[in-house]
Amino acid sequence: MAMNTASKPMHQTMPVSKKRSASPWVTGWNRFFHNKLAIASLAFLVLIATLCVLAPLLTSYDPVKINLRLIHKPPSAEYLLGTDKGGRDIIARLLYGGRTTLLIAVSISFFVTFIGVTIGSVAGYFGGKIDNMLMRFTDFIMIFPFLIFVIVLKTVIADSGILVLIVVISVLGWGGIARLVRSKVLSEKENEYIMSAVAIGCKPFQVIVKHLLPNVASTIIVQAIVVMAVMIGVETGLSFLGFGVPANVPSWGNMMSDAISPQVIKNQWWVWLPSAIVITSTILSINFIGEGAKEAFDPKG
Repeated sequence: MAMNTASKPMHQTMPVSKKRSASPWVTGWNRFFHNKLAIASLAFLVLIATLCVLAPLLTSYDPVKINLRLIHKPPSAEYLLGTDKGGRDIIARLLYGGRTTLLIAVSISFFVTFIGVTIGSVAGYFGGKIDNMLMRFTDFIMIFPFLIFVIVLKTVIADSGILVLIVVISVLGWGGIARLVRSKVLSEKENEYIMSAVAIGCKPFQVIVKHLLPNVASTIIVQAIVVMAVMIGVETGLSFLGFGVPANVPSWGNMMSDAISPQVIKNQWWVWLPSAIVITSTILSINFIGEGAKEAFDPKG
């Protein structure tokens, strides 16, 4: 008699697919790219920067050469935005001036962020006397009126150029970022992964660079973006007053200096209005990018 062997169910071990949770950076970038205002602002900023970089290919007019026969010419088919008090094409001045202003803003933002992050992270990680000493020095830097110092320096050194402006503002403008990074590092270094890194023998430099700073990088990026917007305004204000970029170098601030004359403001709008619109739009776009990054990378979001 044939025995009916009960077929036992075969349990096949199938790999369980586990969805890995997206890293905070991936989540943050996804949030950022869903922020339409931030993306539009980023596209506008990239467009402005690209046009300024390609200035030699986009215009054949010299932004520096003075032509007395073309002074204050209104917009026409030949000069679409007219000419300024030196007979120079406004569009050429905008493009070449943007290269100067954006270079200054980006350079200062980089150096200010680098100095502030270095001092803030060292102070927050080591604490104690090192923290106290660095923070007292930071307090001195923050209360030091760097704009007045720049004006005095430009008055004493009449032929000081763009490099002096970048160095002075960079050396005196990092205090806020240093304090912010210090507070972030103070709270972050109490986490277990930092204690574990210290326990296995990681050197302070390794702990700061490989473990602490990547976890506060979103805050650093947002602050760097904000500083860039502020520095465009600083360059514009100093150049408007005659203490910023040398007058023979095109910049958005130097273009705005023509608006000192009431007659120019009333009757020759093309001399100052295009630069005012570009400056305002650029600063707003950078601020919108910064706000978008702040919301996207906020861990509480």
